[in-house]
Amino acid sequence: QVQLVESGGGLVQAGGSLRLSCAASGRTFSRNAMGWFRQAPGKEREFVAAISWSGTLIYYADSVKGRFTISRDNAKNTVYLQMNSLRFEDTAVYYCAARSSLVGSRTASEYDYWGQGTQVTVSS
Repeated sequence: QVQLVESGGGLVQAGGSLRLSCAASGRTFSRNAMGWFRQAPGKEREFVAAISWSGTLIYYADSVKGRFTISRDNAKNTVYLQMNSLRFEDTAVYYCAARSSLVGSRTASEYDYWGQGTQVTVSS
């Protein structure tokens, strides 16, 4: 089992920045690929970013490429999502997810563990 706890969400003006953190406990974190997803009201959960166990293979959704950065610190069992140049349309609940694989995925159903989510609200 892997337990995931997100933090760092909040209210920010458009153009601002936030850094989300996801602290993991349980199974060996360093052997799990990690991902960030988000879900806006009335919309399906969508992929944001993913990172391999080593941090060397990273994927981004086109909508966040160049603005968001995913990273991980295996010594701290933590994955991060740095979000810059935030837009109103980035408003959503952001979820951290762990996959029992060394490589991440853009598909939510391929992740095995999920956090409870953290709200990000961008005011226009």
